[in-house]
Amino acid sequence: MTMTKRQWQHTVDTLIVGSGNGAMTTALCSHILGTADILLIEKDEKIGGTSALSGGGIWIPNNRYAKAAGAKDSIEDAKAYLTETIPDTIRRDDMIDCYLENAPKMVDMLHENTRIRYDSLEKYPDYYSNATGARNGHRSLEPTPFKVTELEDELDNILPGTIYMFDRINMSQHDAQIMSCKEKGAKRLALKKLFKHYSDIPWLLKHHRGREVSCGFGGIAQLYIALRERNIPLWRNTAMIELISEDGIVIGAVVEKEGKRMNIRARKAVVLACGGFEHNQQMREKYLPSPTNTQWSAGTLSNTGDGINAGLALGAQTSLMDNAWWCTTMHIPRVPYPFLSIVTKAQPGTIVVNKKGKRFSNESQNYMAFQKELLSLHSEENPCAPCYMIFDDNFKKKYGAYPLMGPKWTIPKDYFEEGLVACGDTVEELATNAGLDVENLKQTVNTFNGYARTGKDLDFKRGDYAYDRYYGDPTNKPNPCLGEILTPPLYSLTLQAGDFGTQGGLTTNCNAQVLDTEGQAITGLYATGNCSAAVLPTYPGPGSTLGPAMTFAYQAAKHIQGQQQQCSNSDQKAEPLATN
Repeated sequence: MTMTKRQWQHTVDTLIVGSGNGAMTTALCSHILGTADILLIEKDEKIGGTSALSGGGIWIPNNRYAKAAGAKDSIEDAKAYLTETIPDTIRRDDMIDCYLENAPKMVDMLHENTRIRYDSLEKYPDYYSNATGARNGHRSLEPTPFKVTELEDELDNILPGTIYMFDRINMSQHDAQIMSCKEKGAKRLALKKLFKHYSDIPWLLKHHRGREVSCGFGGIAQLYIALRERNIPLWRNTAMIELISEDGIVIGAVVEKEGKRMNIRARKAVVLACGGFEHNQQMREKYLPSPTNTQWSAGTLSNTGDGINAGLALGAQTSLMDNAWWCTTMHIPRVPYPFLSIVTKAQPGTIVVNKKGKRFSNESQNYMAFQKELLSLHSEENPCAPCYMIFDDNFKKKYGAYPLMGPKWTIPKDYFEEGLVACGDTVEELATNAGLDVENLKQTVNTFNGYARTGKDLDFKRGDYAYDRYYGDPTNKPNPCLGEILTPPLYSLTLQAGDFGTQGGLTTNCNAQVLDTEGQAITGLYATGNCSAAVLPTYPGPGSTLGPAMTFAYQAAKHIQGQQQQCSNSDQKAEPLATN
């Protein structure tokens, strides 16, 4: 939007659009570096975005917490790993080099200037664990669990997290892995958490969920506490309508706050950190592979591509628009967000088949790679979307298979009516009820049961890699990821070709400046998070979205304050990226 005459209803130094990890980190780093007048705006009534719904992890090689734990890592090894796992056509080495250099510095700045703390995940491996330079732990961090007492008055204003025991008791990623895999000490940990939760009677008299928080909700909560301590305002129910530019320079934005439009002037910069376009069906159909549906996305409902479209209106360049942070999901009746199918399909005693009743991939590999294979194989002749997770009653009783947590008679009727669940006493009956090829499913189950007995998956090598075994059962022999499917009733859960956000967006440089179609920075405009094109598009490790979102928030804050990062070969790297 270009205006010759305007009235400003509000003026700040830096206007930040969004309220997730990227947005809040931009605000905090900017304030630490000396910018005093900062405003964040969030279109939703609740803050936190997809960051709050996530596991909260950040993938930061060579970070201070890993070093404190005695882990050995290097920028060189991390770069070798990323070079091998991100194809040349979509890898931007200038952005990766910048990331690897500055991500640990971002963590240091937050650690040294706020109460924000993270724990290093010792056992969470890189997602392509056999690649050169990979590590089997200590590259991903998760928010340190803490008591959220001082945010009690604001809890209803933050998007609720999704990783809880009985929807009440906080679960860190560390806890969830121990308990879901039935590792040694799992029962003791569960009892400890139950006792701690139900002992806090004063809190439980007022709140459904416990006082202690972690994962994505915990990450947002500690960032928000830091904002409040610095008196940085965050307006909810405030949507950006369009950017305001003058002579090619972004100087503010038109916003709608609680139904009223106003012009906000930004003396220094506007930073877009407002998510992708996963809940914009029109954009999904324009850019993403088919089939695609907003109902399959676990990203926050307010992510409708606002930042991307605002940038496009000013001639911004975009990249990677045909890709997303893929993960199979379950659409469960009466549940507001699809459930990410990550753990259950990786445990021993499940398989995932297509409509023809055939396996098509390693179910225990990382969720991003699994679904990329699904999409590459899907066609009318070979339908893989949706797909179907098959398991037996023994598996359900031993590990649980959310949302099927009780006996068969407790399963809600609409689970069957809407096609989420099918069951049968034999493979033939299950296949018939699920609409799968009967003979193929019989052969698939028989073949897989043989692999479970020998411990070797000859089709897809399930269990051969460190990441496969992360959610495996170490007590299950001979392969922690393979178990027989025998005990009736047998079940099928329908999995959709979902995601937890899109990864294509505005092309930026290593200062997080948005670039135009000629590869030149648009003065005054910055972007980070899922409204910018992904830096780690193959999802090389746990936290490959939030890590870059926070790091390039830090980069933006420095550049806005005049601390410029030299972008190597910036003209060349600014060219539109090829897609895979």
